[in-house]
Amino acid sequence: MKLGTKQKMTVERVGEHGAFLAETPGDRQTVLLPGSELRREHRELEPGDEIEVFLYKDTEDRPTATLKTPKIELGGFAPLKVKTVTGIGAFLDWGLDKDLLLPYSEQTVKVMQGRDYLVSLYEDKSGRLAATMKVYPLLATDSKYKKGDWTEGYVYQINPELGAFLAVDNRYNGMIRKEDLNETVKNGRTVRVRVTGIRKDGKLMLSPVKKAYKEIGHDAESVLTALNLSRGFLPYNDKSDAEEIRQAFGISKGAFKKALGHLLKEGLVEQTEDGIRAAEKKRR
Repeated sequence: MKLGTKQKMTVERVGEHGAFLAETPGDRQTVLLPGSELRREHRELEPGDEIEVFLYKDTEDRPTATLKTPKIELGGFAPLKVKTVTGIGAFLDWGLDKDLLLPYSEQTVKVMQGRDYLVSLYEDKSGRLAATMKVYPLLATDSKYKKGDWTEGYVYQINPELGAFLAVDNRYNGMIRKEDLNETVKNGRTVRVRVTGIRKDGKLMLSPVKKAYKEIGHDAESVLTALNLSRGFLPYNDKSDAEEIRQAFGISKGAFKKALGHLLKEGLVEQTEDGIRAAEKKRR
């Protein structure tokens, strides 16, 4: 049984405390799926049934199964919110009954309650699942992106001397150089970026929206920045009311249509009946 992962297991027996699951039928080593979970999900199980569960350790440090899907799995990456900060570290909300420990030794900055931080899930020396903020060497460098592609990245660290470090698709190692930083690039924010290069080690060099669009004009840049901040969709198109356009962007409808035409021609946005959205990411 591998903690921190979802896997299919077989019901060996069902008792008053819940269902006891095994990796293979007849295996003596079992893990409990609490009855409270079954009742909450209105599930009834019988010996021999196969079920997919996530494995972790409960508050008494015992391997246990859950039907819930956590926000992160072993070896994965995700921004998680700090619920409490204690003497041994911070506890994060990862979607399960028992909060996830982020030890002080695995923190790269002093964390604050209520803030999100990008972490990876690992198994410590004692066999417990824990989180680490030391994600830079863990992020993958084998993406299929090529120069000129557009994507999104989560900003997990900013070094004024070097630039911003991003997790592209919460998986790949990316960076924006300090000279390309702008007001949209902030810790804990997901930003739309263009791949400007790929280093020999596979790390992605990136540029945020505003820097990439300086050549297409101020109005087009304003529309694109607003699109980025609205998670890729805006309820305006070339049929929208002129006053709505002016209130949203501070420009005339004619200027908006010109800017929109430029963005459409460049393949950077798509127009729909109810608005405009960022163009789909271009992959190999």
